[in-house]
Amino acid sequence: MIKTVKHPSPLFMQTIQFNSIKWIRIALINFFIVALAGVVLRYKINFPLPLINQKYLLHGHSHFAFAGWVSLALMALMVNYLIKSGQTTNCKKYHWILMANTVTAYGMLITFIFQGYAALSIAFSTLSIFVSYFFIFYCWKDLRCIKEGQHITIWFKSALILLGVSSIGPFALAYLMASHIVVQDLYFSAIYFFLHFQYNGWFIFACLGLLFSLLKGESQLNLSKISKNLFYILALTVVPTYLLSILGLKVPSYLFWIAAISAVLQLGVLFYNYRLLQVIHNSPDIRLNKMTNYLWALAYASFCLKIILQSLSIIPYLSDFAFSLRPVIIGYLHLCFLGVISFFILGVFVEILAKGGMELSKSGLFIFILGVLLQEGMLMLQAFDAIIFQTPFNTNIILFLSAIVMATGLARIFLKNNF
Repeated sequence: MIKTVKHPSPLFMQTIQFNSIKWIRIALINFFIVALAGVVLRYKINFPLPLINQKYLLHGHSHFAFAGWVSLALMALMVNYLIKSGQTTNCKKYHWILMANTVTAYGMLITFIFQGYAALSIAFSTLSIFVSYFFIFYCWKDLRCIKEGQHITIWFKSALILLGVSSIGPFALAYLMASHIVVQDLYFSAIYFFLHFQYNGWFIFACLGLLFSLLKGESQLNLSKISKNLFYILALTVVPTYLLSILGLKVPSYLFWIAAISAVLQLGVLFYNYRLLQVIHNSPDIRLNKMTNYLWALAYASFCLKIILQSLSIIPYLSDFAFSLRPVIIGYLHLCFLGVISFFILGVFVEILAKGGMELSKSGLFIFILGVLLQEGMLMLQAFDAIIFQTPFNTNIILFLSAIVMATGLARIFLKNNF
């Protein structure tokens, strides 16, 4: 996965205090495990596999993906930002927090696979939330000490708040289950609450903070105005756009209009995204790794598509299809998780490693990208298959193959070189 050089840069030596490379490796291994679980899930859709409970594995797959891959990667990268900013902090505490996060992630993966929602899996899920609280507390304290680049730290502070807010969803779900309340809409509302404030809150705000921090390091351009305007739109709409996630349920008309207005306001993100792209393109002193450019271009396109799809969901005819068709829901979630978040994080990894004279396998990254694009295309075809026409081939088999391609790409990333 990683090629080393004899004389790493001073910046690389600074970040190694936290051993960023170690956490990048762990995060990538975890991502590969997420992909392997996806292969088994897709296999079981097509072929018999009685030893595996599909629902249990799905729970393990999703919980591990959130905690073991994305949250772990974002936490490690935020600590890396603190160190690069010259913040004097006790790196050891972050090491133990990330270790605890990793243990709870594996605990959830194993216990969910074997027993689904039960005492042990719920215990690990709860511990994972409390670990995130420790990270929020300590990272917030350190971010407050950074005086420069306030337009960057506000992204990270908001991400931490939204990470905490997202935990209301699992606790609400636990209360409903413990109280034996069997109102399906309430269960879905709690699940969508968690997903929304993870995807559109913690994940997105942390990623944009990392983006502006990296651009600040590459250029003397003042990007604070674009950053602040983009932040204001997303901060203003992040709470009300949760309503877009539950439009498939029975909601009062006034909530629909709040959702509709927030969806329209959110479209302003596209304008400032375009402005940011122009600035990056026209700035001669921003020199990003070519592979970072590829990954971030895909993340940018995915993010714009995500915003458009979210806004279109206020149209009743389209929302009926969106909430009733599983391929549409799965396609949208994977567009966010893989297309926006994972492509962006991999791009950050490439950029950080490049500064230390190291690199990820380009062939592995391209194979992974191919698998993601193939999967999204097949999920789109499945949706069309249910709405308009019947495809002449078995999309489930191709989705199984796309899962293998993604797993192969990730395997190549960390197996190509010794580490």
